[in-house]
Amino acid sequence: MKAVALLSGGLDSTLAAKLIQGLGIEITALNFKTPFCLCDQKTDSGCAHTAKTAAGNLGITLKVINISDDFFGVLKNPKHGYGSHMNPCIDCRILKFKKAKIFMQERGADFILTGEVLGQRPMSQHRKALDIIEKESGLEGLVLRPLSARLLPETIPEKRGWVDRNRLLSISGRSRRPQFELANTMNIKDYACPAGGCLLTDPEFTKRIRDLMSYGTLDINNAELLKVGRHFRLSENTRLVVGRNEKENARIQGLAKEQDTVFWPLNLAGPSALTRGALDTGLIELSSKIVCRYCDLNGNANADIAYRAVGDKEDKIMTVTPVAEETLSGLRI
Repeated sequence: MKAVALLSGGLDSTLAAKLIQGLGIEITALNFKTPFCLCDQKTDSGCAHTAKTAAGNLGITLKVINISDDFFGVLKNPKHGYGSHMNPCIDCRILKFKKAKIFMQERGADFILTGEVLGQRPMSQHRKALDIIEKESGLEGLVLRPLSARLLPETIPEKRGWVDRNRLLSISGRSRRPQFELANTMNIKDYACPAGGCLLTDPEFTKRIRDLMSYGTLDINNAELLKVGRHFRLSENTRLVVGRNEKENARIQGLAKEQDTVFWPLNLAGPSALTRGALDTGLIELSSKIVCRYCDLNGNANADIAYRAVGDKEDKIMTVTPVAEETLSGLRI
């Protein structure tokens, strides 16, 4: 028999794949890429990086599918609503399961397996939500959840004897202890995060994504830009992103697009910054003042801030003093 394992790279999905692999079933792993994974922020590939590591340790093939464009549609108008912040967990799972069904059929696999644990996540892993997700994705009876299977109705793989139900588990709830103990038993180490993670559950990131969506500018580049720096809304059409360290400065510059404007201090230590949207002289001065606010002024009252529209060859310079803190607070997203 063949199965497709939805592999985030977190501990639960790794355990589930390892458990079914031990039953002699051929497994292919599938990972879905969006801009909002929390598992590994050290690389641009995010959760796909941890999934590749997990798949390599398991000795199985991994397919990564970028579903960002489809996911943005879900994020804007989720049929089943949001969780505590901007996380459309049920609709997200339905989208992934629909994609997994297509992949399963293409691979000639017999069922899907996941690392979901009954009752672990309040929105998407209670019994009613699991049933909704299966039904709306067209996978009723074909989703095996090995970590909680004995607490759930028999699936088709169990009924047909492809999988021995007695070899499956009955983990439930939010405690991580059973998974940690199982990981030790299976000699699974160096997992990135216990159960995955999503930036859309982070309250500070939620403020940024709501701001972006309210101005109708949600796309991959803008979503990636939300993940770095300090963010300021300068006007209805313009926002400013200011780097917090050398790595973020480089990332901001790498995400700059035509018609953006980049800012940086001359002869002082300080951040790179980027404005996206329409600029006039007043907004250029305001952006420069904000950049100046985060420079090491070495006792100076002002600083020379250079700026250049992306695509232009000539730098311009503005000498400014730091923006007032009360002004800064009113602009911060």
